[in-house]
Amino acid sequence: MDGIYLILVMIVTGGAIAFIGDKLGTKIGKKRLSIFGLRPRHTSMIVTVLTGSLITALSIGFMALISQNVRTALFGMDELRATMTSTLSELDAATEELFKAQTEFERANENLRESKEEILSLKDEQETLRAESDRLKEEGARLESTNSELAALNENLSGTNAALEQDNKKLGEFNITLSADNEKLSADNAKLSGDNEKLTADNSELEERNKHLRDGLIAIREGDITLRAGELLASGIFKAGMTADEIADEINELAEVATQNLIQRFGESEGDNNSVWIYQPELQRVIGELENSGRDMVLRITAAGNIVRGEPVRATLQLYPNEQIFSKGELVLSKSYEVNSETALEVVVRDFLMSVNRAAVDKGILADPLTGSVGRLDGEQLYEIFGAITSARGKISLTAYALEDTTSQGPLRLKIKVTQRGGTQ
Repeated sequence: MDGIYLILVMIVTGGAIAFIGDKLGTKIGKKRLSIFGLRPRHTSMIVTVLTGSLITALSIGFMALISQNVRTALFGMDELRATMTSTLSELDAATEELFKAQTEFERANENLRESKEEILSLKDEQETLRAESDRLKEEGARLESTNSELAALNENLSGTNAALEQDNKKLGEFNITLSADNEKLSADNAKLSGDNEKLTADNSELEERNKHLRDGLIAIREGDITLRAGELLASGIFKAGMTADEIADEINELAEVATQNLIQRFGESEGDNNSVWIYQPELQRVIGELENSGRDMVLRITAAGNIVRGEPVRATLQLYPNEQIFSKGELVLSKSYEVNSETALEVVVRDFLMSVNRAAVDKGILADPLTGSVGRLDGEQLYEIFGAITSARGKISLTAYALEDTTSQGPLRLKIKVTQRGGTQ
């Protein structure tokens, strides 16, 4: 807008000066004035030139007066040119810097893009690492639990190892024992070879005895039966830990006792027929069971069948564990009865003794194979019991106590008390 105003002012100023110069030239021409002795025409020309010059000078002066740009253009062109050159240089430098900056900006954008991609990649890796960390934590917890279980297992294994060491020690001792047993078995095998020869002889003897048995069967119909099947001939206690030889000797001694019992019972008139004969395979079986029992055992020798007078006594062997059944003074049985003048005392006493016998058998005392009895009662004590019951009336109690320590073999010796109304008879 300033340039337009300046042009308008120059136009107006130039027009005004031209008008004034024209008027002045006209007046000079009309008056035929002369300057410096010049002719009027030349004077008019000079006035016209001066007027144009004045117009130019005034225009330039006026424009220089009112416009800094005009003054700069008229008087500071060199400076402006130098300034422009410097500015252009600075602009080129700035353009170059801008280009470098744009290059750096683009490189920075590329780096930023790569950084963003790397950040995204790192985020993915972070998520992966977080998941792996969670998995490792779970694995750590599981491993910790496994370590606890392994620690407990190690403790159990330590205990097991200690037990195995003890077992190994025992096995070593057992191996030594087995070595000794092997030596013993070798000796037993040699002995069995001799026993086999003896069995061969026994078989011949059995054939002879079978002949006697056939003859005995005929004699049974007409003969006198002296022993019944299962009748007890003798019994004894065999301690644990005995050797086979010791057991065999004890059985032979017990068989001799049975023989002596038969001689005392039937006399010596029967001669060798009173001897107790034991089947050898059965004898060997019983010896083995006694040797391996590891506890005290009761051995009973009983009649293998009905024996006719004059016939050899065939016996069988029976084994039972031997334990203490009653201690001295221990209660065996207590039972109440109602008695009056019409009560059969024999029935009461017999019922009580049978009840005591059943209780003792149930407890483990071996009964007589034929009679089933297990106890002994002195005749004097039996007389006292009858006397006490005879004088009693109403409700009474009969109580049986063990008179001494009693094992499975028996017999059970009794002490019986009769009690009435809180008193003892």
